[in-house]
Parts: sequence; structure tokens; C-alpha cells
Amino acid sequence: MNAIEVTNLVKRFGDKTVVDHVSMSVAEGEIVGFLGPNGSGKTTTIRMMCGLLTPDEGEGRVLGYDLRTQGLMIKREVGYMTQKFSFYEDLTIAENLAFVARLYGLKPVARNVGDTLEELGLASRRNQLAGTLSGGWKQRLALAACIMHHPRLLLLDEPTAGVDPKARREFWDEIHRLARGGLTVLVSTHYMDEAERCHRIAYISYGRMLATGTVADVVREAGLTTFLVSGPNLHEVAAALEGQAGVEQVAPFGSTLHVVGSDAAKLEETLTALAAGRDIRVEPGETSLEDVFIQFMANSKDNMR
Repeated sequence: MNAIEVTNLVKRFGDKTVVDHVSMSVAEGEIVGFLGPNGSGKTTTIRMMCGLLTPDEGEGRVLGYDLRTQGLMIKREVGYMTQKFSFYEDLTIAENLAFVARLYGLKPVARNVGDTLEELGLASRRNQLAGTLSGGWKQRLALAACIMHHPRLLLLDEPTAGVDPKARREFWDEIHRLARGGLTVLVSTHYMDEAERCHRIAYISYGRMLATGTVADVVREAGLTTFLVSGPNLHEVAAALEGQAGVEQVAPFGSTLHVVGSDAAKLEETLTALAAGRDIRVEPGETSLEDVFIQFMANSKDNMR
């Protein structure tokens, strides 16, 4: 059974359609990355899935419960971690978790708090005020609060924004540990390295779902070709490439340029002609998920305009 199975979800605010017929399925125990630019509808979609918003159109089931009629049941079995740290900064870690335990009716409170502190490596900081925590520790507290009632589904909305690389890696190690125990995870992110740690990804742009599948599937189906250009005066080369036939992206990466296009023949022809009159080297490169992300954004229309 799929943990999430939704079809043609629509959400409007006034005359703006924020989510436009989005369908998605997530298998039990799967980690799915939810990608898209700011304002693309990721948060609104997640809020519909966890019962906080009612869709204007569409239907679906989350954890076997009807999205429209059983929102309360969904809320009790989902852990939802929002973008913004939303706990009491003048309470300690343990006091915040005790508050959450009482909200969920977990008894005895002390044992549930203690078990959660141990599981997330927070026991040594149990008496530290939440407001004094670094970004990584705040993130760990938020995750602890989300999983202490043992949810079957975890919805994470850009959970690692502003967190250092070490804390991000530790967070993802924890997510994979939880998934091995059967927890299903849907996580929105802007970090390409995080997307690559997911079992599958789903890309939404301005309310419309554009692609789903493994990272390899999405990159392959985008149909992009990438070349690496190296040599002197690359800033001049980049300027010369702008607007040329077959060239859709030009981006500096260290001492090379990544040149990307969807028409391989035209792109190669342009680069061959450019290289003939310059001391530069052109060689095939590997299209990255970031290249695909940028291409999707360039070809999408902002639904708020």
C-alpha cells in the first residue's frame, strides 16, 4: 500500500491557483524529495496532505485515510516539520518535548521524553534553553518533537535551510535510519545533494508537477546535453556563448564552464565553431540534477504573475 496516493489536487487563494492538479504517490518506507523553486506550491501541497488545508479539487488517501473526510486521523499519524523553528525558546529541550507529549496524550510523559532524548542524541542537552541552541540542534529538537508520537509518515518542509553541512549530513543519516525502520518520508529541499539522497524525487514548478522518478530517471528524461569548456579568458567565452544556437545554460564551475542545451547537435556545432578560433578545450560532461532544475525553472511560467 502507498503511504500517499493523491490525484489532481488543486488549491486556490483568491484568483490564484497555487497547486494545479498535482498527483503523487509515495510508497511505505520510501524517502521522496520534493523539489521546486520558491513559491512553487510545495508547502501548500504538504499542508493538504497532512490535513491542515482542504483541497478545492482532487482526492486522495494518506496512510489509508481519506484526505477530505479523515483529516484528524491523518494528523495523529503524521509528523510535520515546518520551515520555521516553532518551539518555545524560553523552555528547555525537555520542557518543549514534555509539552508535545501532553498534546499527543503520551503517557507517562517523563518516559516518552526520556526515550526521545536518547534516540535523537539530545539527553546531554535536556536542560538547555531552546533559544540558545544552534541551527543544527534546533533542527534536531524539531525532528525529535515530530517523531516522539511514532508517526507512520514524516513530512519535512525544507528542514535543513541555514544548517551547516555537518549537521545536514547527520540529519540525513537520521532520516535514513528512520526509513529503515519503516517510516515514510516526504521532504522538500533546495539542496541538490539532499535530493540525490532520496529514493525518488518529484519536481513541482509554479503549481504543476513536471517530473517524478529516480534522480537518474529525471536527469535522463530531461534530454539535456552538457559540455565542459576549459582554457583562458573563460569570462569572454561565456559572453560569446550567450544566445548562440543550442546554448541554453552557461555557468562557471571553478576553472571550467558548464554549457548545457537540449539540442545536442546544435550545441556541439556552436562549441566546435567557437573552439576553432580560441585556445580552449571542449569535452563532454555529465548533466547534473542542478542543470535539470535550472532548465525546468527557465521553461516554467510564474503562476503568481
